[in-house]
This record gives sequence, C-alpha cells and structure tokens, in this order.
Amino acid sequence: MIMRKFQKPGRLPPGRFPIVGVMGSGTRSYNTRARMVGRWLAGEGVHLLTGGGSGVMAAVSEAFFKVSDRKGSVIGIIPGGTGGRPQAPAGYPNPWVEIPIFTHLPLSGTAGGDIQSRNHINILTSRVIIVLPGSAGTASEVALAMKYNRPLAAFLKTRQEIPGLPENVMVTDEFERIKTLVRSVLNTPAAQT
Repeated sequence: MIMRKFQKPGRLPPGRFPIVGVMGSGTRSYNTRARMVGRWLAGEGVHLLTGGGSGVMAAVSEAFFKVSDRKGSVIGIIPGGTGGRPQAPAGYPNPWVEIPIFTHLPLSGTAGGDIQSRNHINILTSRVIIVLPGSAGTASEVALAMKYNRPLAAFLKTRQEIPGLPENVMVTDEFERIKTLVRSVLNTPAAQT
C-alpha cells in the first residue's frame, strides 16, 4: 500500500500552479490591457486559462506565452462543433495555447450560460477570474462566476465595456488593484475561495 503525505488544504504540491482565467471579447483584442495582464501573470507562477480563441483570448495568451522564464502554461478550453461534435471551430485553438482542452460544447455568446457552453468549465477551473471588455459571452461568464461564487475583477475603463454588468462586480481601470485582488485570492487557501 502506497501512503501519500497530504498537503494542507488550499496548498498546491511543489511544481503545481493555480489557474487564473482571463475572459473577454472573442473579436477585439483590447491589446494594451490584455498584454499587460498576460505578461504580469506569466511572472506570477500561475497557469493562464482562456477560451482558446481570438480577440482578448489570443492577445493575453500570446503575451503570457512570450515570457521566456514563465513557469505556467497557456490552457485553452475549446468549444465543440455543431451537433455536439468535438470538432473545434475555425481559429481554435489560437497559436499560443499549449494545453488545449477540447470539448463537445458548442454554445457561446448569448447562449454562454447554457449547460451546453464551455463557459462553465472556464469559470469552474479558474481559481480567480480577470474580466476584460466583451459582449454577451463575457457577460455570461461573469454571471457564471457569480453563480459559482468565483472571485473576479473587471479590468475595465467603464462598466459599459460589458453590457449588463451587475453592480456588485468590482470594476477598475487601475492595474495595481487587479494585481492586489488576484494575489489576495491566490494567497488564500483554495477551500475558502
């Protein structure tokens, strides 16, 4: 019988890193903010998780990927094709995804909260979520984060950068506040987040 030493709750074994999700537009990159977030996260000893597509997903992934001394990897949760086929749509995964997780889940956008959307996986897999500007799909990820009680912060210039954003979501255009929130969550035992 093999006995394993159990870690304290919330502590990851050596060599394992928490996962930080970055959600945002699948069409627009919001390059300055996305790259800022990607480069910073690469130095934080975390894995980056996105939906694996274009726009914010590609910009943050590329910035993270290009940091040469990073420890974590770029994870992409990839949507399936129509009819439940596990065939990724054109443009998925983007070139910077190192660990693609292919799903059979095709729904996104206005149907992003549906049980047939990969957004549930995006949110439930992330220890903490940073939200950049987006539309209906991003709004559905915010709603799921709230439903599943996942910590999140919106890196936005105004609340209107995500239509219908709930009032109780923290919004800031100050990158230092985003860093503080993410670090505070990562330094809290996982069982409490």
